[in-house]
Amino acid sequence: MKSEPEEFSIDDLERVGVEPWSGVRNYQARNFMRDGMRIGDGILFYHSNCAEPGVAGLAEVRSEAYPDPTQFERRSDYYDPASTRESPRWLLVDVGFRRKLERVVTLTELKDRDELGDFALTRRGNRLSVLPVTRAQWDFILSLEKKGTP
Repeated sequence: MKSEPEEFSIDDLERVGVEPWSGVRNYQARNFMRDGMRIGDGILFYHSNCAEPGVAGLAEVRSEAYPDPTQFERRSDYYDPASTRESPRWLLVDVGFRRKLERVVTLTELKDRDELGDFALTRRGNRLSVLPVTRAQWDFILSLEKKGTP
């Protein structure tokens, strides 16, 4: 899951403990939360659009997907007038803090790595805030935490 650290960082998640992952307004990202995430699943918390983008920490899914209340709030940046409480378009999951990484595993370290295979995060043009990660990708990224780029 990607977030701009000025908006909501791994430090913010550590401070609050659990946070609803609101504001997702892309159908594919919504579907990843709805169809692919289960309570207890691990999350790579990625800082984007900053000086050093990369994986900054670990979190976990703390709820099944449920309607994002910001879609109904007229004053919200994420208000969707076409969404109704009877048929909500947008969902979220609650995200819980696990730990910060010892160091940020940077996007530069992740690019062009054969070990990651077809990794959604490093695909050209990918702007989704919620992406699937395989167990092998997860393990490889965490192996970089302590030793840096092998």
